[in-house]
Amino acid sequence: MAKGIFVTGTDTGVGKSLVAGGLAALLREKGIDVGVMKPVESGCRREDGVLIPEDALFLKEMSGCRDELDLINPYALERPLAPALAAEIERAQIRLEVIRKAYSTLASRHELVLVEGAGGMLVPITSDLFMADLVKALGGLSLLIVTRALLGTINHTLLTLDYSRREGMEVLGVVMNQTSPQCGLAESLNAGALRRWGRAPFLGSLPFLSSMDKENIKRTIKEKIDLNPVMTWLKR
Repeated sequence: MAKGIFVTGTDTGVGKSLVAGGLAALLREKGIDVGVMKPVESGCRREDGVLIPEDALFLKEMSGCRDELDLINPYALERPLAPALAAEIERAQIRLEVIRKAYSTLASRHELVLVEGAGGMLVPITSDLFMADLVKALGGLSLLIVTRALLGTINHTLLTLDYSRREGMEVLGVVMNQTSPQCGLAESLNAGALRRWGRAPFLGSLPFLSSMDKENIKRTIKEKIDLNPVMTWLKR
């Protein structure tokens, strides 16, 4: 059975797909057979009556895997809402056993599976299932936490770290992502603050990327992110 990393965020729109996709591409270059998964994706655009899960497609492209899209993304939802709310409006039933079966199939094919969540750890997937519950249901995946560089990120990140530890989850590290081209005093100090108070490996800070070009993403992550903790974990 493959090892699994769950890429979560402190919020929505923090850059989880960018980090997960870039990490998948770099690990593939290092000779690691990487599979990817986006169990539930909301906010999908509709094209000719078909929902297009763009995050899942991005992960598939970046990883170079050939797995079926319905395994990578079992549930695509149209409304840009928390999955539980979008599913209720769209009368879709999200079933944990479907996600677990898809993950198990991917894990049987690959050495490592990168799973990208939606939003943060307490985003509801169903009426009684949160993202944190999904992490446990998939076999206790290790966490990679993506956070913003903006003002407020210290509180959001420390809360996510504290909750994850209380739930017995292993945190591989924290990646900070600059989601805006503007950089003020808070953005310049927050990386140091998380190193100081986070009590978790701080893997690095990504600058604002105006382009989602594959080579640019790989190059930036390679230059800015310390992958040694991840590589050490993979060898355990």
